[in-house]
Amino acid sequence: MMNIMMNFLQNLLALSLEAAPWLVLGFTLGGLMKALIPTAFLQRHLSGDGIASISKAAILGAPLPLCSCGVIPAALGLRKAGASKPATASFLVSTPETGVDSISITYALMGPLMAVVRPVAALVSAVSAGLLVAWFDAEERTAKIPTKVTEPVVVKAEEPSSCCSTASTAKPEPTQSWLQKGWEGIHYAFTRLLDDIAFWLVIGMLFAAATTTFLPPDFLAQWGQGIVAMLVMLLAGIPMYICATASTPVAAGLMMAGMSPGVALVFLLTGPATNISTLGVIGRELGQRSMWLYLTAVGVTAIVSGLLLDAAVNAYQINIATHLHAGHEMFPGVLQWAALLLLIGVGLRKLPGRFLKAKGDLRPIG
Repeated sequence: MMNIMMNFLQNLLALSLEAAPWLVLGFTLGGLMKALIPTAFLQRHLSGDGIASISKAAILGAPLPLCSCGVIPAALGLRKAGASKPATASFLVSTPETGVDSISITYALMGPLMAVVRPVAALVSAVSAGLLVAWFDAEERTAKIPTKVTEPVVVKAEEPSSCCSTASTAKPEPTQSWLQKGWEGIHYAFTRLLDDIAFWLVIGMLFAAATTTFLPPDFLAQWGQGIVAMLVMLLAGIPMYICATASTPVAAGLMMAGMSPGVALVFLLTGPATNISTLGVIGRELGQRSMWLYLTAVGVTAIVSGLLLDAAVNAYQINIATHLHAGHEMFPGVLQWAALLLLIGVGLRKLPGRFLKAKGDLRPIG
């Protein structure tokens, strides 16, 4: 028993060291992009309902480090500022399904193949959702678009206490230098964003380490592939709340246990983009028809992408095990340890204050 636990802890440490530098890189780039891309720029390019606006919404939303709950107030703020319903739907899909932080950890844990296929499939899924809304929800798609925007809108999507809230804050954007904006973005990424995903990220790493330790490499080889497995993963992923970054170690663990990359891709696309809270907000703000079109686009695109990926892997005889270990030696050990300790330190920064507060609350009265 002791040997098994030691093996589990060794696997957990190895996976954490591999992922840590990529997470730091992803958080840094994501925070910079979030801070330096002006909201007014997004508004200006998302007002139309054609393929151009839909594609722009998918491309602009893809690198942003927002989870499926965090993207809701951002997208609805853009909607109120003039974004069309199809463009809003496209933005709502691409933003949580991928991001620079999730792409980084995808390369670290799943290799270059999945790091390329995942964002491409996310963009296709987002454009598909926007087109379905444009084609089949035409009678409502311009109902809430204002004719004139009188002032720029700053979307505050990072408040963790109001996850999935539909409220957005509109106020003039303060004048700041690029350096100040960049630092605020990095601070946001390593505080509020990390706080929002830390729990599920840890759960994902524990799951990946457990599958590596307790399951043989080919455990899911017989059941973890094909259309049936993809449908099961689709049904499991739709109601689940898990962000793109935290879903990656879970998918990596499943692939280590023998699940096909196509089935893992279905989970990576549906888990972050759909959950009960998100669908409820979309249904209320964009309409029930748009919600079902959104869900249909995400589900169908995920299944088709998974089938195509598995077909390509089989046709070209791609060695998935080699890809899963492709990023293991990219960073020196010292840098891996520094990145891991940085993430742990930032993640646990609030514990001393909470401990002192709890200790103060327990003081005897009188």
